[in-house]
Amino acid sequence: MKSMPAIDLKPEQFSGYPPEARKLVTNDLAALQRLPLSFLPSLLREVIDYDFKFPEERKAIERELANLNSLSPGQTKDWFQGFAQIRLSRQLEQFDWINAPAQFVEQLSAYLWTTHQLDAFRVAALAYAERLRAAVPPEPPATPRLGITVIGQGVTTSDESLFRKLRPHGVYYSRVQPENGLKQLLDVVGARAKEHPAVHGHWYIDGGQEAAHDPALTCVSYHALGPARAALSSKIRVEIERPGMGPETLRTLLAQMRPADLGLEQSAVLDRFQVKLLTEGSGTQIFSTTFAQWAARESLRRAQPLTLLVRFAPRQRQKPMNEMLSAGTDSRVELDPMGSLVDADMGAYYNWLNQQRLTGAEQSSFLVWFENHREAVAIGPSMPRGTESTAVVDLAKLLSWMT
Repeated sequence: MKSMPAIDLKPEQFSGYPPEARKLVTNDLAALQRLPLSFLPSLLREVIDYDFKFPEERKAIERELANLNSLSPGQTKDWFQGFAQIRLSRQLEQFDWINAPAQFVEQLSAYLWTTHQLDAFRVAALAYAERLRAAVPPEPPATPRLGITVIGQGVTTSDESLFRKLRPHGVYYSRVQPENGLKQLLDVVGARAKEHPAVHGHWYIDGGQEAAHDPALTCVSYHALGPARAALSSKIRVEIERPGMGPETLRTLLAQMRPADLGLEQSAVLDRFQVKLLTEGSGTQIFSTTFAQWAARESLRRAQPLTLLVRFAPRQRQKPMNEMLSAGTDSRVELDPMGSLVDADMGAYYNWLNQQRLTGAEQSSFLVWFENHREAVAIGPSMPRGTESTAVVDLAKLLSWMT
């Protein structure tokens, strides 16, 4: 393939893009033509998946392109001078970065490392991100965010001192009434989804089998994806037995997976999200706690929900990797509730941290509860930090105090 400078881009070269992405590129082609090749494929990597992204992701891409369109030629040169100084190889310049931008970015990363340009690229990327945030500040959420994490399913008694990392940030409750606790939480989450309707704005992620919930919630569960996980494990076993199969080749294969390859039939956006959960997350096919943690992280990063309830479930015990891959969805696997409790306790802390990275963090609330037990921590603007309470309260009432 001949080298293709960005200035020579034409609408017909994006004929392989999905309809909405193609329309977006065509409308903003003049802005793309002014961008250096060391930067442009990174943007196209996001644009090419525009049709399969969540509303908040789409909005971010649209706002970024609108900002690029608003820059004068002189401003564009100033914004991207760091990227313009990056030297590219002939091979990269001739790569089909229009139709395979993600693969280009992977090869670019390796090239920058071997040519000692990674630091310069990082400086340019950070400078651009800082300018973009200043020019296009993120919009505040429609209502303060609420995060809920439920841990310890299947644990009858525990001597673990839970929530140590979260207690300094809120109130530790030691006399929560656990009866119908999960139902109360799901009722509150469902009510929020109806009060503040938003496409993929309210989520319920379950590391086991999901409980009855309002259909207004976007639901992802480890149990429901059992057939997809089994299909993926089978494909992985076949591939790793092929002569010459290495981790890079396997990674490329996983990156090319589509919902139909794993038997998924739901909405395109959610299907793509679930495929990425299983193919990009390390251990999400095998460990339910890892699945719940990764799903929470990615939903917060990508969909930026107003409400997120994450329920951890017991994972299987550690075994040799080949043995775990061979087990598929066998219900006879040995579970490890106590080890899962430890995992989930740390997972709850990460969920809170990831929620704090979103806009409106100072107004957001977060609740973590030890399922079917009396312990919980509530964090929010109305919750005094680093305190304890012996008040007898159910979870619905506690949420009403928080929000």
